[in-house]
Amino acid sequence: MNVDARTMSEYYIIGPPLRSVHGLQLLVTLCRQTGQQCSMDIALVNSLPYDDFVDVFGNVVERCPIIAAAVWSGRPFSSTADLEASIYEFIDALPESGKEGILRVHPDLAGRDLQGGTLTQESREEQGQAGLDTLTAAEVSRMARLNTEYKRHFGFPFVICARMNNKATILQQLEERLGNECTREKMHAIDEVKKICRLRLHALVVQERSNKL
Repeated sequence: MNVDARTMSEYYIIGPPLRSVHGLQLLVTLCRQTGQQCSMDIALVNSLPYDDFVDVFGNVVERCPIIAAAVWSGRPFSSTADLEASIYEFIDALPESGKEGILRVHPDLAGRDLQGGTLTQESREEQGQAGLDTLTAAEVSRMARLNTEYKRHFGFPFVICARMNNKATILQQLEERLGNECTREKMHAIDEVKKICRLRLHALVVQERSNKL
């Protein structure tokens, strides 16, 4: 989209849901940069053209824009939960090799991408919130060793919803899950992908209010 800064005067970043596609990409970028919530409603989500939909939702599953591309054709979504369910259904329908592919594109926690500044913005914020950017030298060494053992054992990186954990519980879970059987661990890791996806979706789309008293 070609959008200049004047567009900002036409919309809210916090407050009523956004109701215009024009300027959406700029707002999403600014909301992420400032840590504020960009509250699209589901009607706006349903009105997004293919390219804009993929731009906005292409990283709700880490580095897997193909998933957003696939579910776009399922519009209109009745709610955020309906959009979420469509993403999960797509993931669940993948062959085992496809699920492993989703896992393999995830970065190592507290790994080279974090140190080198090459994480996606979402992953950087999530790892930072969990305290993975403040590990001691001993913790960095332990994390690197466990990450290496995990990938050698399972063939994909350790995945956990960092926003729902901290560095202590992440290290604990990494060590404990090394003992899992491969099929069970793959299922566990995909469940964590879904948790991450849910939180990323909820950061982009305002939640519908119940009409119940």
